[in-house]
Amino acid sequence: MTTPVPLDRAKLLAARYRAAEARPYLASALYALTVVLSERVSTMAVDRYWRCYVAPAFVDATPVDELAGVWIHEAAHLLRDHHGRADRLPAAEQRDHRRVNIAQDCEINDDLLTDGLRLPPGRMEPRLFGLPGGRLFEEYLRNLPVSLPHPPDCGSGAHGVPAPWDLGEPSGTGTAGLGPVEAEALRRTTAQAVRAHTRTRGTVPAGWRRWAEEVLEPTVDWRKALTGAVREAAAWAGGAVDYTYRRPSRRTPALGGRVVLPSLRRPLPRVAVVVDTSGSMGDDDLAAALAEVSGVLREVGVGGNRVTVLACDADVHAVARVTAVDQVELAGGGGTDMTVGIRRALAAQDPPNIVVVLTDGYTPWPPEPVSARLIAALIGQDAPEPPPWAETVRIPTTR
Repeated sequence: MTTPVPLDRAKLLAARYRAAEARPYLASALYALTVVLSERVSTMAVDRYWRCYVAPAFVDATPVDELAGVWIHEAAHLLRDHHGRADRLPAAEQRDHRRVNIAQDCEINDDLLTDGLRLPPGRMEPRLFGLPGGRLFEEYLRNLPVSLPHPPDCGSGAHGVPAPWDLGEPSGTGTAGLGPVEAEALRRTTAQAVRAHTRTRGTVPAGWRRWAEEVLEPTVDWRKALTGAVREAAAWAGGAVDYTYRRPSRRTPALGGRVVLPSLRRPLPRVAVVVDTSGSMGDDDLAAALAEVSGVLREVGVGGNRVTVLACDADVHAVARVTAVDQVELAGGGGTDMTVGIRRALAAQDPPNIVVVLTDGYTPWPPEPVSARLIAALIGQDAPEPPPWAETVRIPTTR
């Protein structure tokens, strides 16, 4: 039986001090981490409550300068909200949390190594997979090979999946840690320190500068917002269960065939996309936005003949059930009234559960809520607000 190695706390804390001294703009985040000794981790790992789980054997075997790099690496997972971003990934991409962890390590280590920090051997970097530097982990994840070596687990504070060593939510009974409000405040404090350091010394790496600007002046990722809105609407539509006799209930045989009981069915959502083809709409922006909507619909499992596209200016010019963007006929070019397209969609023999309206917003809207979930995908940051009962996603233009 191997004798456990005692934790060299002085060495571990000396490494944290070195990291904070070398990168003072990260000092608040580094000292906010609560150290938890754990024989179950292989190196160091974090949870979403800003606890840092440390393997004594790893501390013993790793030089102080490399430990300093690992301190910054683990703090970066939490500062960049990797667990929150992982929670927002499509379900198919969340299944392999180790692969998510590799993509996250690529995002972090690329910046740390460019900054001249030392890290232990075996680190994950974009160049190992033939990928460019300076990207976010979501992009790396899409381009990583399916079969990958398993690196050390950076914990639930990185990939979001609970780890065997996690202490759970802070309860005030010895499980110290930060809650989500405190964590967000710490991110903003650190981002402000990055900005101030940049202005006075100008030595902050580009990756940290971009991160700080995003925290202090965030931009909404409209693709994620649109995906979330459509997914929520699809779940709402799919929850509209009803009874059907097409597939009898499994309890029917118990009644001896005298009575046929209906079964519950969960209908697949039907979607109508009303496309504003009036003269104020740019073809390039419209085509790009329509392609994104099609991708979102495929991602949430809506496709084939369950999507109808209506080209509309002041009148409906084309209606088609489509399976690909290049099948859409963007006819029109006159005035603008999306109410006409919405009402035409809802008057179909099989009316949609979800209506997505792609428009620049300069249009009349129905005076009251309609029978379907309506998502207004507004092209251009200056597009006027739709009615308050419509869900709104703003799509920036490329012009």
